[in-house]
This record gives sequence, C-alpha cells and structure tokens, in this order.
Amino acid sequence: MEHLLLQIPVIGVEVEEFVVLLIAALAGGAFGAALGALPAFVFTGFAVFLGEGLAILEGNLAGAGGIEGDIATGVTGTIGFGMVFGPHIAFAGGVAATAYAGKKYPEMNPAGWDYHFGKDILYAFGTKPDILAVGAVFGAVGMLINQLASGIGFPTDGIALSVFLTAMLARVVFDYPLIGSTGGSSLLDMSPFEREEERAVADGGTDVRLATEPWLPHQYKWSGVAVIGLVGGILGGFIWIETGSVFLGYAFSAMSLLFLNLGVEKIPVTHHITLLGSVGAVVATEMIGGPVAAIIVAGVFGAISGLFGEMTQRIFYSHSGTHVDPPAMAIALFMFIIGVLYLVGIIPTSGYLGL
Repeated sequence: MEHLLLQIPVIGVEVEEFVVLLIAALAGGAFGAALGALPAFVFTGFAVFLGEGLAILEGNLAGAGGIEGDIATGVTGTIGFGMVFGPHIAFAGGVAATAYAGKKYPEMNPAGWDYHFGKDILYAFGTKPDILAVGAVFGAVGMLINQLASGIGFPTDGIALSVFLTAMLARVVFDYPLIGSTGGSSLLDMSPFEREEERAVADGGTDVRLATEPWLPHQYKWSGVAVIGLVGGILGGFIWIETGSVFLGYAFSAMSLLFLNLGVEKIPVTHHITLLGSVGAVVATEMIGGPVAAIIVAGVFGAISGLFGEMTQRIFYSHSGTHVDPPAMAIALFMFIIGVLYLVGIIPTSGYLGL
C-alpha cells in the first residue's frame, strides 16, 4: 500500500522518478527552444542512430557468445526518445517557442522567410529567457501527455500524439486559429500557393503573407509524395529486414534533415515514411512471411504514411500561423490504425507499440 501511494496514478511511475522526469523535461523543452525545433530533431536522429547501432552490436555480440550485458545503455529510449531529444519534449518545446515568438517578437522574423514567423522551426532562440521558459513548459506538457497515453494504453505512438497535441495547445495559448481560414476552395486546396496569392495578416496590420502555406513547397503534390513514400517505405522495410531495427530507418531520415536545416533545397522529409515502412515489414512478416512480401508491404505502408502526412498538413498546417507537424500526425494516425487492427484481432502484431 505504501508503495502504491508513492506512485503517480495512471502513469504508474514512482513520485521521485516522476520528479526527475519532470525536471529533465523542463530542461529538454528549454534546450529545444534554444537550439530551434528542427535542429533539436536532427539531434534526435543522431541519438537514435547511436542507440540503435549499439543495440544491434550488442545483439550480434551476444549471439556470437561474446560480451554479455547492456552496452547499449538504452540510448534510443532515454536520450533519443527521452527527456533530452524526445520529439515530444525538445521538438515540441521548440515549436511552442516559435509560436510564442511569432506573436511576441515579430521583428525577429528573418529576411527571406515567406511564411508566418510562428512556423520558422529552423530558428534557434539561444538564451532569451522568456522564450526558453515557453519551451520548458511545453516540454513538460509533452512528457505528461506521452506518459498518460502510455499509462492508459492508448493504441498509438504517444510521442507523435504528444507532438500534435502540444502544437495545437500552443495555438490556443498564443491566440492562433486552430485551423485557419482557407485561401482556396477547401482545406485541401493548395492552388492559392501555386498562384502566389496573398492575404493580410490576421492581426490587422499592413503586412501580408501567402494565402496558403504548404508545409514543404517541394513536397506537397500527391504524386510526388506517393513516390517518395514508396521509395522511403521500401528502404525502411529493407533496413528492418537486414538489422531487426524498427527505428534505424527513422534515424537516417531524421539525420538527413540536417541538410534541409542548412538550406539544401528540396531535401524530402521522410521519417514518418521510413518508420511506417519498417512497421509494414514487421506486419507482413508476421502475417505472410518472407522478405519479398515484407518489402512490398513496407513500400505500401510508406506511401500511405506519406499521403497521411500530406493530407494532415493541408488540414492543420497550411492555413494558420504555427507549425503543426505533419510527420507526427501521420505516425499518430497510422499507428492508431495499426493499434486498433491489432486489438480487434485483424493483424497479429502492433509493431513497436507493445500492446
């Protein structure tokens, strides 16, 4: 009974451990704001790459009768997806900080940034205390959402769900429209961007911005998204087949965004694609068996996840003034489908959800 009283209800974490996680999440969210959301996520990729590489090495050594024990030290879970660089903490903190700065400090908007400043997730805020404080608070909120989702057994990726919910919360807190008004015929219509149509900024000033702002100007046409989804999904599935790591393809994709952050044009964003490609390979192997089926299904899953990302960006990103992450929405949506299909007995595995 005494042991139970020392635990946080639902989450099932001891109070002392929870306090440590909370303090670390505050620091992680602030650090994400200091680095900028996208740079922080690039570090997620490097941390996951290191963790998965160590885990693969450990498995190979153990299988060969070599070194025993934990040499991987949980880098993927505790660092890459944990309090330091977990997207629900560092990236979410950076996104919220950018939303705050978009309203509080519009003069910081860099030259050449065509969208609302609240969407500039490349921007590093350094040591500005109030902006870092916003990042800290949202990092803590992101940790809480993920812990609660895990605690109640909600059937999706809690980290991706948290990234989405904290971004929407930032819109509410900092007085942005949740969806925004459409510049075209519907939420899914990107043609105003293609015609370079503009509209006045909602604060009543004289500034204007694009009437519709696609998440990636080089990656929004359905056909191109489907093709890069197919390609990335196949590669994610192949990586899982060869290494047994669901997250290694995700890590490569996340690391590739370093080049996007450095200004290399037309770098595709694919971590939601390679991750679901790996999951597709896992599902196909359990249901059908054989590497050919696994890699084909991986490609299909990658294409679907890419299209989910495009669909959600057209709804939640393009018409308001802050970043709501399409890959996170795609992962949360697709893994929810996987989780539900597993729970009702249609597929034999929930991928990495551990249901």
